[in-house]
Amino acid sequence: MGRSHMSVRIRIRRHKVFLLCLLGICVISFLHYYKALHNISLLQELSSSSTHLKTLKMFSGIFWSFTASDFPSQQDLYKHSYLKARTYSNVILPDPPDGKLHERTFVLHDDSTPFFIHTKSGALCFREGTDMAASTSHRRLLQHHKKKNSSKDDTINAGEKVVQCPCRQGWHGPHCGIPTVVYHSNLPSKLKVTPRKVPRRVINAININHEFDLLHARFHELADAVDVFLVCESNFTAYGQSRPLYFRHMILNGTFDYIKHKILYIFLDHFPDGGHADGWIADDYLRTYLTKNGMSRVQGLKADDVFLIDDADEIPARDGILFLKLYDGWTEPVGIHMRKSLYGFYWRQFGTLNILSACTVDMLFKVYKGDGILLRRRTYYSLSGFREYENSSGRILIPWAIGSPIHYAGWHCSWCFKPEGIYYKLISAQNGDFPRWGDYGEKRDIRYIKGLIRTGGWFDGSVPNYPPTDPKEHMYAPKYILDNYKKYQYLLENPYAKEKH
Repeated sequence: MGRSHMSVRIRIRRHKVFLLCLLGICVISFLHYYKALHNISLLQELSSSSTHLKTLKMFSGIFWSFTASDFPSQQDLYKHSYLKARTYSNVILPDPPDGKLHERTFVLHDDSTPFFIHTKSGALCFREGTDMAASTSHRRLLQHHKKKNSSKDDTINAGEKVVQCPCRQGWHGPHCGIPTVVYHSNLPSKLKVTPRKVPRRVINAININHEFDLLHARFHELADAVDVFLVCESNFTAYGQSRPLYFRHMILNGTFDYIKHKILYIFLDHFPDGGHADGWIADDYLRTYLTKNGMSRVQGLKADDVFLIDDADEIPARDGILFLKLYDGWTEPVGIHMRKSLYGFYWRQFGTLNILSACTVDMLFKVYKGDGILLRRRTYYSLSGFREYENSSGRILIPWAIGSPIHYAGWHCSWCFKPEGIYYKLISAQNGDFPRWGDYGEKRDIRYIKGLIRTGGWFDGSVPNYPPTDPKEHMYAPKYILDNYKKYQYLLENPYAKEKH
């Protein structure tokens, strides 16, 4: 009887253990499924009225494979990821059959675009900057002038004076290829520059976090001036927390198909030593890795190609970069005067942001040792290779800047996000540049952030008196953003201007 009782107890214990294990597996599966739903932003599908077919599709997507359309939109990213500030595991989309994105190389080729043309009068003119209708009447005047001059020498001299291109507004010089932002710059040799027979190739390097609207604006602004965009993304924020590879997904799901042929994707898969304690180490390392990894994968470089490095919220105007591409005779390094804005283009700050942003590939490697962060600093003259490079080039290296304090040559739109995007920027910021406002709970409050956008105030409580702006003013915002006014209205008009305190 005792033995029978004992065997029953053992069987009951075994059943309990089995049931507990089964329950544990169910809980773990549910949590894994719940996390996956959050990660691909499908909770809305569950909460909305959906058909059984949608639910079936949702389950199959989770347990089998993720397609490009499953990746969350930018709005979903703001709603689920930025607001909740949690760490999500990456939804990995497979690399294309032709190789891993972050291991590809890019081969530079000469740009065969006919930027300049020879007119019938014999002048070499920049197509875009020349008034072709005026050129015809100009040619008639030249022919009349030739008839009046009998001496051959006189005709040549007269021709040298008369055979010039009639320029459209905004373009200057005998070839009509010098844009206003260069004509009014402090470039000493601006009246002596000459068109190149073969354009330089331009390499634009950028780090990206979540500035995707500004990234679209950059690509459209510089599409025909830049030959390759080096875009670096990390699976860590500048603060050292893990983050999904949003940009990688957008490349693979077709978001950037219009410019994909000019993108070289760079993946930073580690956080630098010391970056947690000193945020400036992390901030510098992003640009160092971007340059060194990116340039090592670009093939066919020439010494006089242009290297241009920006932050994601700094967008150079196309005309100034095109000038660097098409002309000889400018010196280096090159800065860019940018219009300064906060939260949106409607809060224009006084003055310009002048950042050293460009140099030749030759200078990048011989002076800056291939490190983009050194270009951003203004200590080039103290670097070991500066004098040697200056002597070998036979030129006096004088820094200059495209544009001027009153002639904008680009846009710096700082903190230009919707409130949820500003929240994410706060928590992603490096552990430096103190006070780090993301460490203060009240500063992360969405209602507080909306108040800052409404007034143009700053996190320290100050409210500067910004000058009034109008979307119709010159250089208000990049053309692509203005052309898509409704889509980017939150950057062009203050969305909270009419709200009361």
